[in-house]
Amino acid sequence: MKLLSRLAALAALLTVPLAAALAQAPLTYTISMDPAANSNEFQVKLELPALSKEQGVYQFAATAPGTYQVMDIGRFVRTFEAFDKKGKPLAVKQLSTNQWQLLKPEKTREIRYTIAETWDTPVKEHAVYRMCGSSLETDHALLNGQTILGYPQGWQARPLRIKLNYPQNWKIGTALTADAQGYYTANTYDHAVDSPFLLGRLTQAKTMLGTTEVDLFCYSKTDQVQAEPLLKEMQQMLNAAQQFLVQLPVQRYTFLYHFDDVSNGAWEHSYSSEYVLREEPLTPESAAGITSIAAHEFFHVVTPLNIHSEVIQQFNFVQPTGSEHLWLYEGTTEWAAGMMQLRGGLMPLEKYLQEMSSKIAYDHLYADTTYSLSRLGLNSFSDEGQRQYGNIYQRGALTAALLDLRLLELSGGKRGLREVILDLTKRYGPTKPFAEKTFFQDFTQLTYPEIGDFFARYVQQAQPLPLTDYYAKVGVQYSPVLRTGRQLASLGTSFKSDENGIVFEQVGPELKACGVADGDQLVAYQGEAVTREGMRAFLAKTKASQPGQAYTLTIRRAGQEKQVKCKLLGNEEVKRYQLTALPNPTPAQLALRQAWLKNL
Repeated sequence: MKLLSRLAALAALLTVPLAAALAQAPLTYTISMDPAANSNEFQVKLELPALSKEQGVYQFAATAPGTYQVMDIGRFVRTFEAFDKKGKPLAVKQLSTNQWQLLKPEKTREIRYTIAETWDTPVKEHAVYRMCGSSLETDHALLNGQTILGYPQGWQARPLRIKLNYPQNWKIGTALTADAQGYYTANTYDHAVDSPFLLGRLTQAKTMLGTTEVDLFCYSKTDQVQAEPLLKEMQQMLNAAQQFLVQLPVQRYTFLYHFDDVSNGAWEHSYSSEYVLREEPLTPESAAGITSIAAHEFFHVVTPLNIHSEVIQQFNFVQPTGSEHLWLYEGTTEWAAGMMQLRGGLMPLEKYLQEMSSKIAYDHLYADTTYSLSRLGLNSFSDEGQRQYGNIYQRGALTAALLDLRLLELSGGKRGLREVILDLTKRYGPTKPFAEKTFFQDFTQLTYPEIGDFFARYVQQAQPLPLTDYYAKVGVQYSPVLRTGRQLASLGTSFKSDENGIVFEQVGPELKACGVADGDQLVAYQGEAVTREGMRAFLAKTKASQPGQAYTLTIRRAGQEKQVKCKLLGNEEVKRYQLTALPNPTPAQLALRQAWLKNL
């Protein structure tokens, strides 16, 4: 998962082979939605095979894979009823937020309940991320399995059949396939949660990527974004992903896009991903942003789909459980998303290094540098872990980048992190998890003894990352402080916003000499009004000017306006946490850089 605040996610996985699942009687769900009559609730009917006392509790999800948040979907249940085979009501009792007891489970053959959408239903805490939630509007709907479906306790691994009742003119986008009766089939509850639906007034496009069929469904509130041109803009990234992975490990993949008034992020799944983004005209710039997010989500077909521990294999929907290997699921994925764009020609080296520089800055300025990636993974569902969670995409990706460089160095440029990941994919796969407690040792045995020390220092502990030493191996210089020598224009003051508008504070001596004092209100610059909304553009305009340039300010003091004239100051531009490619690397640096910049 990738929040636009860089919050992130693990994919739910198949828990039993298909043949074993089909040997069990399925749970048959009918989800009905009539947005014209009720645009806030879904009606769900579950037809059951014979239950025993062991299945006497119906469970709604407390969380879902890859969200790292408490969801407590039971909060959205509005009615809950049980019936016998003749349609006679049976007694039920709510045990907790997410559990309903069937007081006569042996007689229960049908459960019916009404559940509210998560988007427009107010909650006091733990609001569900939009891309992980449910929405029902007059022209579309978004359904994530855990926000609609529950299961009888002990039957998480049962196969499901899902029928959707919806307006006749709607189109459906999902990675699931329908049977001859029109029921979508899932091998398990995990599989259903792993397979969201987007319905409504959608556009659709498709392409082939090797032997993999790629579908893209798009809802756009005012039709500014259409599926065909969007997929065309994403094609180069998809090609780069195929080159990076050699062969995609899925036969079909589905992108689900929802463009509306807000941006919230994206959520990856094993065979699909869904995106809730702000609607704007599709331009090369906006398409590049969409593609960058998609590159991250798309790589999740590797991890955790094919590389995951037993903690992920059958997810605990009752009690959230963190994994120490979040660094692998999200940090490595974020690293791979950038590297496959760099190696695929979508991103020049300078831009790639700028993005990595921003991750270094985030780690130093906004995160606790003593908080290890292992600790972050294990505590990801807690409030403490959530405060650090954004750093899995920053320090996590940086750590993966350094691991790649270390592997390349130890192998003499023959084997980096990409190659090890491909080997791990072959060793494990969707139905064979690795051991949560021994994976660091297993990874080390597959590579080099020195990698065990790397994990101990930079994943299990939080020692300072060796950015200078490691990046120097490929002729990249790391500068915690970089003086560029370039002079930038400055007003020589700071500003704050209060009930009076934009107010001067910490006014420098040059501006004070022009007649400005702390507490004065800024009214206009060069005769143009400056508002709170236009503050960013105003500051950008001054920075783009030349030092020494004369200007006029309109200020307000004690209710009286006056104009003051002054000149822009010049300050040397100082950048922090910068990675810069050396123009003349040594032969050894150049050789390793060439290996670093290609798929081996």
